[in-house]
Amino acid sequence: MVLRILTRRPSRMQLSEKDRALLALLSENARMPVAELARRLDLSRSTVQARLERLEDLGVIAGYQVRLSDAYQSGLIRAHVMVVIAPKALTAVTAELGAIREVTALYSVNGPYDLIAIVAAPSISELDRLIDRIGELAGVERTVSSIILSTRLSR
Repeated sequence: MVLRILTRRPSRMQLSEKDRALLALLSENARMPVAELARRLDLSRSTVQARLERLEDLGVIAGYQVRLSDAYQSGLIRAHVMVVIAPKALTAVTAELGAIREVTALYSVNGPYDLIAIVAAPSISELDRLIDRIGELAGVERTVSSIILSTRLSR
């Protein structure tokens, strides 16, 4: 499981050191039992449960999802696809990219590109078809792709 954490801290709350430590533990293993979290944080189980509920209520923890194993992911061909879009096409292109299940992340960026899509496919030929599909979307003017050879750090 992967813990999804908002990138912006809610303005109503400053995270304590224990909150950050709790989030770090959950980032390692979102299925870690509350009792184990409490033991590692040197807090009571009820305190940890209350912190989790508060972090969820405030939207710091947005949800939990499956994190794929390194063994499975190593069998996929992943790439960054940098996308230049036509003016006023951001909403439509974002929606169309969001509907493609092989697009695992989509970032809006500054610089010569408007978006960076992280994509994954089981083979080079399928990756090639996927990149062509992205390039053919209405509103996409140009794409530049880089295949990911290895992951040096992932948190």
